[in-house]
Amino acid sequence: MEEARAQGNAIIKQHEEALLSVFEQHRSEAVRQSETRLKAEATNARQQLNMAASKAQLELKRELSQTQKELKNQLFDEVQTLIYDFMKTDDYKRLLIAYIESAAKFANGETMTLYINPTDADKAAYLEEHTGMTLTVSKEDFIGGIRAVIPGRNILIDHAFKGAIDNEYHKFSFKGGAGIE
Repeated sequence: MEEARAQGNAIIKQHEEALLSVFEQHRSEAVRQSETRLKAEATNARQQLNMAASKAQLELKRELSQTQKELKNQLFDEVQTLIYDFMKTDDYKRLLIAYIESAAKFANGETMTLYINPTDADKAAYLEEHTGMTLTVSKEDFIGGIRAVIPGRNILIDHAFKGAIDNEYHKFSFKGGAGIE
């Protein structure tokens, strides 16, 4: 009986050890799989977070760019208003006289055509009287200022406001921002 009990206990112990071994293998495999799944999920979560952050950053850059563009347009609208206000002053007439005299001096007696802006047509007689030069009212609106052509030397003297404003508009950018244009 004792021998049978000892054999039975040995068989039970052997079976128990075999089951514990299978259990341990199964547990270690399950732990390894869960760690792998956890790493994959963490990687996936990081990628989704990075994608969301990139998308948000891109949207912010677009909004910043749009806001800068709107502010730039507002600024240059104000500049244009200030220029139109300036063009109603005596200082503007004096500036036109200075431009005309400078162009005449540069031409040094050569044939020259002086153009004034159509909006300055009412100033033509005053300017001709004060400069002694004959002026032509341009068909093209160049906002203000003068243009002079010296055909003998293929020279254009451009003191038009339009070109200066356009040039400044294209050169203008906001400093210290994202530098988006």
